[in-house]
Amino acid sequence: MIRIFKTNVTHATDGNHLLENVLQQKYPHFKINFDLEDCDNILRIEGTDYESNEIIALMDTNGFLCEELH
Repeated sequence: MIRIFKTNVTHATDGNHLLENVLQQKYPHFKINFDLEDCDNILRIEGTDYESNEIIALMDTNGFLCEELH
């Protein structure tokens, strides 16, 4: 399942930190990336057995806003 989130991540260094030290630590077998060229600073996650609320809470804990786009 692929879910797409709008974020307030604007710097590649922040995105890389979140990818390497937060998201891929919790979800090591998922395909995860940021598209900071997009106006919504997209976070794209492809995986199974996860809830959007988990991602939103994880981003919030690390100081970033995140909301799922439908």
